[in-house]
Amino acid sequence: MVSVFAGKNIVIGVTGSIAAFKVAGWVSTLAKEEANVSVIVTDSGTRFVAPLTFSALSGNRTHGSMFEGDDDSMIHINLGQEADVLLIAPATANTIAKLANGIADDLLTATALVTRASVLVCPAMNSRMYSHPVTGENIKKLKKIGYHIVDPAHGLMACKDEGEGRLAEWGDVAEYLARALTSQDLKGKKVLVTAGPTREQLDPARFLSNRSSGKMGYAMARSAFRRGAEVTLISGPTTLSSPAGVERVSVESAGDMYDAVMERSGAADIIVKNAAVADYRPVKIAEHKVKKEQIESQLLLKQNPDILHELGKRKKKGQILVGFAAESQHLSKAGKSKLKKKNLDLIAVNDISGENTGFESESNQVLLVSPGKTHRLPLTSKQHTANLIWDEISILCT
Repeated sequence: MVSVFAGKNIVIGVTGSIAAFKVAGWVSTLAKEEANVSVIVTDSGTRFVAPLTFSALSGNRTHGSMFEGDDDSMIHINLGQEADVLLIAPATANTIAKLANGIADDLLTATALVTRASVLVCPAMNSRMYSHPVTGENIKKLKKIGYHIVDPAHGLMACKDEGEGRLAEWGDVAEYLARALTSQDLKGKKVLVTAGPTREQLDPARFLSNRSSGKMGYAMARSAFRRGAEVTLISGPTTLSSPAGVERVSVESAGDMYDAVMERSGAADIIVKNAAVADYRPVKIAEHKVKKEQIESQLLLKQNPDILHELGKRKKKGQILVGFAAESQHLSKAGKSKLKKKNLDLIAVNDISGENTGFESESNQVLLVSPGKTHRLPLTSKQHTANLIWDEISILCT
């Protein structure tokens, strides 16, 4: 599958922060994913990482001065006009102040004024500098004019202080970068996604659950964020990291999931119900761990509420409701039945009988069923599957 960065002109501005060494790895990663990376290093940035390092990793000449040679007098215009995105990382308090006030006294800040591409700013500085009111006001100015800020992480600084100000991790920055390079067909939409399994407690040590890893639901949330949506992810217990830019609400049981979904469903434009919610829960939950010799041979269960069915009953005019179903046979029949019964606009039916599809796998192949239309998606990664499903949902939004 082709990377979202392949063939894109990505200009990276590196300023004078110890975190500059991390960005060298980012340049290498983007180059390996076939992006065309141009690096601008400020004078103070060269004190931390030599320009030659970025040239070797990107395969392109690294730029520094506005006047590198007679043929480079317009380099800021060329870089700004050709860029698909400008990423400034690490962004010092000084550079942020310049950007916020229109100061263009070096190649990087001049390029920022020229470009009409998306600009991503990744602050990195001492926590006291980051929390200073002036820095806060400058960041607000940048947001107001349309710059995208990737918030710094909290942690131990090179100066041994601890707090907010560490350069964001590449995994988060990459998602914002992907968003800047992706068609924003979901911009302005509020999306609610459920993912993962639920756990129905038997006693303090045991529970009933299923094999859902949450990977497909997280991929759906990640893809929606990349396409411009405001995304809330309601997740059962998983080992997955929260997708960047997505609000995550963690729940445990089917009852917890039901309450969280119903509380937020009214505000959603699109609801994607991907979670594998337990159909039943124990009638009785033991207060203390039950010894194995005391475990009864029969377990009494009672039915959990059907979240998707309830959403179908509550669906507002214009709201889009998408379901997922895990089936091992008769996929089309099951999909059409659930589509109608639960008042859905679209349902993705997972074939859990295959080796490379369904629970826990990295790939998937689903059957999409909507009123009057049924078609099978190709076997591909779960992230690509999510993109293809959102293509179909986007059509429903028009």
